Parts: sequence; C-alpha cells; structure tokens
Amino acid sequence: MTVFRRAQVRDHKRYLWVLSSLGPAGALLPSQLVRFTGLEVFWWIGPIAVLGVIPLLDMAMGIDTRNIRDEDYEALANDRYYRWCVYVFLPIQFVGLVVAGFMWSSPELKLVDKVGLAATMGFVSGVGINAGHELGHRVEQLERWLSKIALAQSCYGHFYVEHNRGHHARVATPEDPASARFGESLWRFLPRTVLGGFRSALALERIRLSQQGRRWFSLGNHLLQAWSMSAVLFGMLILVFGPVIIPFLILQAIVGIALLETVNYVEHYGLLRGRRADGRYLRCSPRDSWNSDRLVTNVFLFHLQRHSDHHANPGRRYQTLRSSGEAPQLPFGYATMVVLALFPPLWRTVMDRRVLAHYGGDRTLVNNGPQPD
Repeated sequence: MTVFRRAQVRDHKRYLWVLSSLGPAGALLPSQLVRFTGLEVFWWIGPIAVLGVIPLLDMAMGIDTRNIRDEDYEALANDRYYRWCVYVFLPIQFVGLVVAGFMWSSPELKLVDKVGLAATMGFVSGVGINAGHELGHRVEQLERWLSKIALAQSCYGHFYVEHNRGHHARVATPEDPASARFGESLWRFLPRTVLGGFRSALALERIRLSQQGRRWFSLGNHLLQAWSMSAVLFGMLILVFGPVIIPFLILQAIVGIALLETVNYVEHYGLLRGRRADGRYLRCSPRDSWNSDRLVTNVFLFHLQRHSDHHANPGRRYQTLRSSGEAPQLPFGYATMVVLALFPPLWRTVMDRRVLAHYGGDRTLVNNGPQPD
C-alpha cells in the first residue's frame, strides 16, 4: 500500500513506532502468560510492564536526542504511515477490552486475579488516553472523532475539551489544574486536577456553545458526544457480559485516569511561565514543560516525553517533535518518574532541587500556587 511506502526522508525511529501497538495488545497477554507459566502474577502484567520493565529498558537503551532535519519536516508531517500507527491502536485497544471483559466475567478467576486484570486494562486505558491526546490535537474531523472514541474506555471524554482549550492555554500557571505546584504531592494533586479539569471543561464548552448560539443539549456539544460514546461502550459490554462487568469497567477507568493525571503531574511540576509588563503570561516556551529523551518510553507514548516542544508547538505531529536544549530535563523516563511520584519524600528529593536550579535558585519564580492579592 502506498500509505506504508517509505518517504525519501530520514527518520531513524520510523519502524519503531509500530511498537506502540504493544501497549493495547497487553490486554491479550495475561491469560496466555498465566496458562504457559502457571504464574498468576501475570494477571498484573500491565503494572509490571509499565512500572518495572519499561524503566529498566529506558536505562538500558538510553537517551535519544536526535531530531529530524528541517528539510524533512513537511514530508514527515504529511506521511500517512505515522497516522496509521496511531489509528491501529484503537481496534487493538477495544478488542483487548472485550477479551478482558470476557475473562473478568468468568467465575474461574479469583478476586485478586480479577483486580490484576482490571489494573492491566487500566494501564491500557491510560495509554489509550495518550492516543486520544495525539488525535485530539489534529484539525482533521476524522482524527478528532477518533480521539473521542479513544477516550471512551476511560470515561474521560471531557479531556478532549479541557486539554486542548484549557490546559494548553493555562499550562505552567497557578490557574491550570493540570500543572502541579512546587511542593505539592501527587496525592494532593490528583483530586485537585480531576475536579478542576472537569469543572473547566464544563465552563469552556458552555462558553463555546453560547458563542455559537447553541443550547447545552445539542448535537454539537463535544462533552455529550464523548460521554455518549462511553455510555454506548459500557452499555454494550454490560448487555453482553451482565452487571458482573460493572466493577471491572469502573476500576479500569479509575486506574487509567490516575495514570494520565500522574503523567500530568510529572510533566509540569513546579514550572511557571514568566509575565509581561502588563501582567499577562508569556507565550509557552520549551522552558515551561519537563522533557525526557528516553528512547523506549518515547516510542511507546508517541513522543509524549518531548513535551516541551509539544506545548511550544502543539500543532506538530508526534513524529516531528524535537528535543530542545532549552527545556528542563527529567532525570529518567516517564515510567520511572511515575514510580517516584508515588512516594512524595523521594519525589521531592529528586525534583525540588532541579526545579530550583532551573530558576537559578529563585523560589519566587516557581509555581507556588495562587498568590494573595
């Protein structure tokens, strides 16, 4: 097919991007691994892979700071091969969800094994939100609809609105619920960002519909579109497998949401954009997001770790994102940083000094949260 024909440009990661499909395929592994090894711990393969195996692979494979050539940018951005690497994620994701639902509904699984299976699917759901994130930034209507479909499994459809119109406008400011403040633990950040993001999405969509002269309950409401997809998906699974599947659906969605928001915590911890003379924030630059060039996690997450360039240039497709010497660098890949974030004293030991070093030791320049008037 011409879609997969290699363009005459240089991209040393070109054929690595197909490995991103291993994430959703993880839902198909637990039963087979348990069957062939007899080890029931493999029902937990999702957390084991993301929090254990990938950090080790990141350390083994190291850092990749190579960027595409400027003259190759347009060709790579328009190469449909890269789009199909994201598209194929979705059917694998939902086939895995159905298979996992079938296994959960089986009376043969013990409770601890069911929880492990739900946790594994939760990690798939969280990575699925990242696929939705990539698709949601595009201008093509097809990809925007696919973004909402990708978010259906996690019931986090409002992310489509809040991330694109809220987070990107307010990132690295105290007003952004998805930007972690200096000294704020993950456990304090999670309820603040989940509730704050939801409220922000409601307000943003209400304003948009009002400006277009539309009612809240209209076909053009992005939130209702996304939530309807979750309702249809969950309703079909409940119809097929029965009410016994409900705890599974809820648990995997919670795990997926928690994984996404933990990554948000890592991406912007303590960073604050500067202000202009008129008090308005400066345009977002690579200095305002944490960057990581760990090869393995970048391949699995569609270059999400090149987050500094993503926020400075949100229109760029994942294959064209660049590593920036201006960006503050995380000491490890996202998978390792997620583990550190679970333990606030350890996180602060590793990260607080890096935040301060980024601002020359000036604590007044970090994101300390809302300041008194």
